[in-house]
Amino acid sequence: MGDRIADIWGSRTPFAKGDDWPVRVDQKLADDVAEADVERWVQSACTLCSNGCACDIAVKDGVMVGVRGRAIDTVNHGRMGPKGLFGSWQGVSNRDRLTKPLIRVDGELVETDWETAMERIVQRSRELLAAKGPLSHAFYTSGQLFLEEYYALGILGKAGIGTPHMDGNTRLCTATAAAAMKESFGADGQPGSYTDIDDCEAMFLYGHNMAETQTVLWARVLDRIAGPDRPVIVCVDPRETEVARVADVHLAVRPGTNQAMMNGLIRELFVNGWIDERYIADHTVGVDGLRAVVEPWTPEAVAETCGVSADDVRTAARIFGTSDRVLSTVLQGFYQSAQATAAACQVNNMHLLRGMLGKPGGGVLQMNGQPTAQNNRECGADGDLPGFRNWENAEHVAELAALWDVDESIIPHWAPPTHAMQIFRYVEQGSIQFLWVSATNPAVSMPQLERIRGILAMEGLFLVVQDLYLTETTQYADVVLPAAGWGEKTGAFTNVNRVVHLSDKAVEPPGEARSDLDIFLDYSRRMDFRTRSGTPLLDWTSAEDGFRAWQECSRGRPCDYTGISYDRLRGGSGIPWPCNDEHPDGTIRLYGDGVFPTEPDYSESYGHDLLTGASVGEQAFRALETHGRAIIKAAEYAPPHEEPDAEYPLRYTTGRTAYQFHTRTRTGRARQLNRAAPSAWVEISVTDAAALGIAEGDLVRVSSRRGELLVPARVGDVREGTVFAPFHYGYWDAAGTDGGPRPSAANELTVTEWDPVSKQPIFKNAAVRVEKVAEGTGPSPAPTTGASRPADPRGVPVTVGGPDAEVVETMGGERGAGTK
Repeated sequence: MGDRIADIWGSRTPFAKGDDWPVRVDQKLADDVAEADVERWVQSACTLCSNGCACDIAVKDGVMVGVRGRAIDTVNHGRMGPKGLFGSWQGVSNRDRLTKPLIRVDGELVETDWETAMERIVQRSRELLAAKGPLSHAFYTSGQLFLEEYYALGILGKAGIGTPHMDGNTRLCTATAAAAMKESFGADGQPGSYTDIDDCEAMFLYGHNMAETQTVLWARVLDRIAGPDRPVIVCVDPRETEVARVADVHLAVRPGTNQAMMNGLIRELFVNGWIDERYIADHTVGVDGLRAVVEPWTPEAVAETCGVSADDVRTAARIFGTSDRVLSTVLQGFYQSAQATAAACQVNNMHLLRGMLGKPGGGVLQMNGQPTAQNNRECGADGDLPGFRNWENAEHVAELAALWDVDESIIPHWAPPTHAMQIFRYVEQGSIQFLWVSATNPAVSMPQLERIRGILAMEGLFLVVQDLYLTETTQYADVVLPAAGWGEKTGAFTNVNRVVHLSDKAVEPPGEARSDLDIFLDYSRRMDFRTRSGTPLLDWTSAEDGFRAWQECSRGRPCDYTGISYDRLRGGSGIPWPCNDEHPDGTIRLYGDGVFPTEPDYSESYGHDLLTGASVGEQAFRALETHGRAIIKAAEYAPPHEEPDAEYPLRYTTGRTAYQFHTRTRTGRARQLNRAAPSAWVEISVTDAAALGIAEGDLVRVSSRRGELLVPARVGDVREGTVFAPFHYGYWDAAGTDGGPRPSAANELTVTEWDPVSKQPIFKNAAVRVEKVAEGTGPSPAPTTGASRPADPRGVPVTVGGPDAEVVETMGGERGAGTK
């Protein structure tokens, strides 16, 4: 037994390079349930981070009563993290679940029946389509639906309505991951594999606090570190995270300077000859442009711009340049910062220069932040064309039109898909008047929240929100639809390294709640969307129908699912795509043959200028003569648009804690997780706290040009001059001393700005000032584990879980048969 709140990553199972990661099965049941009481175990996978840990759901009396990891699965070998152990089943089992549709009557949301709610939606939809056309409609979804639900949404939006205004909160999270892989490799899809951790000699984590964002994956790293031949670790992060604490080199860069640092690391590879000239010549184009751009970035120039040691830059570059097998991972510290796509592409360039892709222990993981973000991108719910097709390629549009039996002209392809930030701008301008939000909470997660609240409250907007619970966003809705959650529906989804899992329905949803798939299919039927042949556009009757339809859409594309079926996914491990006749057991790594999907007739994108975001275009892309070679792209460093000044002298950045997920819709309802991190705080360095007269737990005001926070301070190990805030906290369960909520949402302060290529908002670059408001009544609510631990632990209670956080950990055993 172990307290998995106090010990986030669980017990160590050390292993050596090249060995299999040992099995450890984690199991958590409700306090009053013994293992013998469980009536059945239902196969699933966790949806509370992007790792995709396979698990079985315990069911008793028609209720989910716990989970256990699946030993057989390639992803987690039986392990689960705190969010999965406590938040997965408890997060959907709260008594305040939505159980009936709601409609707005005289300014108030009141319960109604499905017929009334759906007819209200359909009536307004038809009115706007008749009066203003498809550009009046927009859909904003999630990274937490199932594959079949995304694909249904993609079809009804693109082939039913014909709107380009479709995106997901994946735009806020990891749109840059997709963009960087398109720019470098020609298509989305991770080159690397989690199993590269088992074989690598060095790991570089760029802006990736893996210890708190993918806790089970970090447990795998910790087990390698505890083994006989640990990998060398290099961490790029402005905070002293758990990754930084075990790192051999910690590059604590100033927020917003990632591109300068990457240019410097690449220059060192060139200067020292740590490149594979043959691989570069045979498998890439564009290296000369990169060589010229990075030349000024000496270690000393990097040190001056980024605030790191020149010797550390040299050491990090030497580790990358001289290790035989290097695994790189990238996440929000790059994706949500200035020059996001440019910096992420430079990570790809590092591997291309060394020819280090597609081999055990040598690869790139441009990480996701959500469990099903990959499916959103694959299926076209984010605005892209399904199956990694190129909206600028007329043949790709024709393929979809033939597949769906619709006219090509209805599929939006006359301009780039509308990204989330632009969708909300069009609502603000009044051109979008119908917005359907599913499984996300933009009233907390979008930047510059005062503006977003004003947009959601606009008089002319008809807002539909579909979710598990009432949220900060539902309060603006005209119609609220109660959705079924994890464990209450069946569907497939795909994790970061392309492994597809099946989640079977374990229990019935509460009340009248319906799956997101059933809701989308109902809307399509009521709107009477039809094919050219006159048949219903979406004639599916089950999730498996949707999966089979998706298989055909993916056939022959980079994300080929044709060899995967529900039957193959039941009972065993998840399967990585592409899986087809050529790769019947799936594909662990991509690009081992040095051939990339950059042929103009096949590629997902013609690419962009990394500084301006301008499209390269078909003609210029063909002129590159890629012939299946990767594209090495360069970009000059450009400082963030908002830098500290006399009025706002500190840099502001946001992020995550291990105990909460997104806006806490589920994790905030799991008592073990909520005790560990119950409310908002900000982190400030020891030096800055002393200068401002701030002590641990003091109430502080953090102000930017857009808003303010009023929260307790954690004096911690963030770099001097930087303020950090977790972004999870909104207002659904908060109250101030005057009976109303204090401003505590981190995005009150963030800026409305986005990367020119990926269009991902820049959450990690803003200027703020901090002032003390009142003496603290005790330590801040920040946990003492992970990156938020206090610089001085004296007087700060240690974060523990208590008896209800005890988890059974069963060591050893074989990765044998799974449980159906």
